[in-house]
Amino acid sequence: MVLKDQIALITGASSGIGYATAIAMAREGAHIGVNYHKNKAGAEKAVEEIRKAGGEAEAIHADVTSAAEVKAMVDAVRKRWGRIDILVNNAGDLLARRMLSDMTEDYWDKIMDLNLKSVFLCVKAVWEEMVARRSGNIINMTSIAGRSGGGPGAAAYSTAKGGMITYTKSLAKELAPYGIRVNGIAPGVIATPYHERYSPPEIFQKFVATIPLGRAGTSEEIASVAVFLASPAASYIVGETIEVNGGMLMD
Repeated sequence: MVLKDQIALITGASSGIGYATAIAMAREGAHIGVNYHKNKAGAEKAVEEIRKAGGEAEAIHADVTSAAEVKAMVDAVRKRWGRIDILVNNAGDLLARRMLSDMTEDYWDKIMDLNLKSVFLCVKAVWEEMVARRSGNIINMTSIAGRSGGGPGAAAYSTAKGGMITYTKSLAKELAPYGIRVNGIAPGVIATPYHERYSPPEIFQKFVATIPLGRAGTSEEIASVAVFLASPAASYIVGETIEVNGGMLMD
């Protein structure tokens, strides 16, 4: 178990990539704080699955765009397990596809808050503890959209994810001297509830047609990379954003 007795807090872990990451890290011995905002049932299902397999987990409600709720979430994890070793900033959403003609200031602000400000707030809540221990692991879930500009109506989302990629590098430079590794993962087209909500079948198939591997990825394939980044096997990887997209974008 490469994460044995590590304490992981995963935001947006009630479905999709966050859910799969919670299960994968628990399988490797980590104790999991399963954050959710609206999908309580999904979070409780993740906790149940982890506990049935002999692991430890707790569902924790928080709106990660609120500093007060983020603090309460972090405090809940510390109350249960005493510390946080791994923070996975996975919470994020497109909310809706909006072209420039439909873009409003309110929508723009909501996208930035959910996908970028939330990362700042969560890191702000845990970094001092990690510095004091001179160890920690932060993984930011970005997106291929942050490099490519995204699909139709995803300009605000893409901008936020691009900002997250840059913020990952800045955080890595600032925190690496204290033994804290910060890295990112940029999923490509992954078969999750995200695409079920925002990509009609004809659009989804157009995306898939551009993937050299010829298929969409799975949440579990992203989760395995998160486990790797959190593990000792990635001990010299700092400030990287790993592209996991089946060849859709190569650098």
